[in-house]
Amino acid sequence: MGIAPYQVHLIPIAVKDEAQMQAAQQLYDQLQASGVEVLLDDRDERAGVKFKDADLIGIPLRVVVGRDIATGQVEYMEGRAGEKQVIGTEEALERVLAAVKGR
Repeated sequence: MGIAPYQVHLIPIAVKDEAQMQAAQQLYDQLQASGVEVLLDDRDERAGVKFKDADLIGIPLRVVVGRDIATGQVEYMEGRAGEKQVIGTEEALERVLAAVKGR
């Protein structure tokens, strides 16, 4: 975590989807306000390109905002080999803060 360029990689899958971008921006703002170093990948690229770049950059935490945002859920993953979990946005925020702050 200490040598990564950012602590969290926030990836909205479809940047043209207003709900996904709004949720991603809200999470981004909350993380920034909490002092978390976060990269918002708002490029208009395919999901595969974004995931490949995320792996290359090596940011330890990943939050993906996709279709599940309609039910208030995002995909959360710790580390490259971490298990992907679909959880609520508030829980994702809490987990990121706990991981970053070492709680």
